[in-house]
Amino acid sequence: MSSRSTAPEKRPGLFAQLRSLFTFTKAEFAWLPWVLIGVVVVGIGLGLLLGFLIQPVAVWSVILWSITGLMFGVLGAMILLTRLSTRAMYKKLDGMPGAAGHVLSTSLGRKWVASDMPVGINPKTQDAVYRVIGRGGVVIVAEGARGRLTRLVNDEKMKVQRVASGVPIEVLYVGHGEGDVPISKLSSTIKALPKKVDTATMAAVVKRVDSVSQSVTSLPIPKGIDPTKARAPRPR
Repeated sequence: MSSRSTAPEKRPGLFAQLRSLFTFTKAEFAWLPWVLIGVVVVGIGLGLLLGFLIQPVAVWSVILWSITGLMFGVLGAMILLTRLSTRAMYKKLDGMPGAAGHVLSTSLGRKWVASDMPVGINPKTQDAVYRVIGRGGVVIVAEGARGRLTRLVNDEKMKVQRVASGVPIEVLYVGHGEGDVPISKLSSTIKALPKKVDTATMAAVVKRVDSVSQSVTSLPIPKGIDPTKARAPRPR
């Protein structure tokens, strides 16, 4: 009789995560190693400079300031790596069907209720609309060609208006055309919406809208990068 192991799954260590993060980001930015080295060198240089400028000059003081500069250089390199990895993630997601759902479900936080699955979809063209509910009201996020999205957007607006009359509805189109929102700015644009409903109203709207929501066919993911796996790994 075989016994199943009850030991928790071993997570990758810090250095393994950093290596994964570096590899992921370097695939988009080949100059990444030189920039990170430059940041560390600048940190050490500033530390040395302070060590010689602060009087009285002593060997131990210069060494300590050099170590401090090294630590700040490494910290700066880590911050830069994290930000560049986020940019690399958005570059991979840009233009991919399902990218908006991935961003909405992972980047908005607890103040907004969203799902990575669309609430309306055209299976042939892969145009889709997503719904987000928060203190800023209801946000309908449209992904695809504007001309083909009109019916999907209007259907979702009518559905929301039936059960949440008076709640503000905002429509955002993901893309790079005039009036569109780039995928990299989608979450920040939604978070910047002014608060127009209280917490109790928001909870009620979520419950009402969910009660009338219909099941939607899963959005087909094209061959290549899976948006759900394009998220940059982050060190713990």
